[in-house]
Amino acid sequence: MLPEYDIIVAGAGHAGCEAAAAAARLGSSVLLITSNMFTFAQMSCNPSMGGIAKGQIVREIDALGGLSGIVTDHSMIQFRMLNRSKGPAMWSPRAQADRILFTINWRLALEKIPHLDFWQDTVTGVTTTTGKVSGVTTLLGLHIKCKALILTNGTFLNEIIHIGEKQFKSGRVGEAGVTGLTESLNALGLESDRMKTGTSMRVDGRSLDYSKMEEQKGDENPGKFSFTDTPVLSKQKSCYITHTNKEVHDILRTGFEKSPLFKGIIEGIGPRYCPSIEDKIVRFHEKDTHLIFVEPEGWETAEVYINGFSSSLPEDVQYRALKKMKGFENVKIFRPGYAIEYDFFPPLQLQHTLETNTVENLYLAGQINGTTGYEEAACQGLIAGINAHRKLTGNAPFILKRSEAYIGVLIDDLVTKGVDEPYRMFTSRAEFRILLRQDNADLRLTPFGYELGLIDEARFKKIKEKENKSKYLIHFLRNTTAEPSEINDYLTRMNTPKITQKIKLYNILLRPQLNLKDLISNINSLNQYISDSDTFSSDVLEQSEIMVKYESYIEKEMEQVNKMERLENIELHPNFDYQKLKSLSYEAREKLSKIKPRTIGQASRISGVSPSDISVILIYLGR
Repeated sequence: MLPEYDIIVAGAGHAGCEAAAAAARLGSSVLLITSNMFTFAQMSCNPSMGGIAKGQIVREIDALGGLSGIVTDHSMIQFRMLNRSKGPAMWSPRAQADRILFTINWRLALEKIPHLDFWQDTVTGVTTTTGKVSGVTTLLGLHIKCKALILTNGTFLNEIIHIGEKQFKSGRVGEAGVTGLTESLNALGLESDRMKTGTSMRVDGRSLDYSKMEEQKGDENPGKFSFTDTPVLSKQKSCYITHTNKEVHDILRTGFEKSPLFKGIIEGIGPRYCPSIEDKIVRFHEKDTHLIFVEPEGWETAEVYINGFSSSLPEDVQYRALKKMKGFENVKIFRPGYAIEYDFFPPLQLQHTLETNTVENLYLAGQINGTTGYEEAACQGLIAGINAHRKLTGNAPFILKRSEAYIGVLIDDLVTKGVDEPYRMFTSRAEFRILLRQDNADLRLTPFGYELGLIDEARFKKIKEKENKSKYLIHFLRNTTAEPSEINDYLTRMNTPKITQKIKLYNILLRPQLNLKDLISNINSLNQYISDSDTFSSDVLEQSEIMVKYESYIEKEMEQVNKMERLENIELHPNFDYQKLKSLSYEAREKLSKIKPRTIGQASRISGVSPSDISVILIYLGR
């Protein structure tokens, strides 16, 4: 009934949607199998995209030609740029989305892609021939052939939902999970383990008193994620902030004796950076209050997500505690929070392409690898989709370096260090975050997307124009001076010292009190240059100002990148026999043999491999 496909993608969450879209747009015949055709890229937890470091990932996905940024821009109800008070390396875009629109827009985008077919079913097994993927078996009893397989099953593998002392099997509340697939992969030699995550309750927004909460509006001039011509918000919907209190905590404590978390019923590893409310009360016992973010789930729906109140306590305890928060006195609940425990596959079993070491042409992406978050899942799906296609077509793998993208940092962390808790991206994980800013993701990565075939000629030319315009403007600033008479009044107003002689505009802009927009308004020559050109967009101005103000920091990071590149350029054979190097520590031999690092640089980042171990390998290689 179904033909053989180049690539099958199992699961239509954020990872699966990006994987299927990328592989099909590159020319592979793709079948996307999902158990529910109404939940494409479902926002199972909070209704938002982006945030600290996550926003950078969404912009990187977009710059490479992925669809998450475009779909978000067409679905958002609020936009905020976080960390504006800090340096640009920390600026992180975040959007509240309409959950229903988000899913609809993803489906519509996927249905427009040639070579992409859909099948509603559940993959329950993987078939192989001589160690290579040959197809899948499904719940409906079908065997569908393929040349490559990308598994993006999220939290659905042998999942158990916990609410107090109640446990039941479900992928999400009300949805069937996946059984048999873990066992099939185990039989092929892959190791699995258990993880735990959770979600907050949803409530009826009509029952809340927002006048008792702090309103959190979107940015006055909202931005967007995609570098393409997506719409900018003309109106926005507010979020709100309230707080827990001592009475809330006391009520929650009454349910601890029935908590699956504290009774040891949950065996999976939970997220340290997104703990449940009961976990926060125990871990931060000295605090009498915690922030709670009240987030609408769409333009029209009354459903509201309670961010910060994730819980697996009995539903009656959750309800009684919630009513003691300001604005929630008359709250009505749509559904309680819950914890979910599921199988994952430790990512040390993967290559940087996200192909498994054990089975050829089998790729894993998303929460199945031990990550958490829509953005982390989506970027893995994109990379897996690209690499599955490239391998089938005989092209070199596509691997991003740590110095090129947050995506590169994430995947390198997974396959080199593994996970001991659900992996979430933070800016602190990136050594070169001044280089990996959200504003320059297009300049960094669009050339890659163009070479891959996911970015068209017109968009590539537009990026080159932006790059050139920024260079022209910086050149003008370096070579144009300002007279004391035309600028000193402005400098005085800005509480920065006057000048006594001509000074380059570049040097003036270096002062922390000044910005490029004000300089344009106060220096005639600069204003004239901008007006005559009539082509300097706000993006070009922002990019130019950042490059000027952070030039010395950027140069220092580039020096560090160049030092690291020396080790990254020394490749290691995948079949290198580390056991024969007796000068290596026992731990190093074990870790190196298991992970099979691609380069000396990657080997140096493996936990348990010391600098002296690296020296031994370099000496053996004649370096």
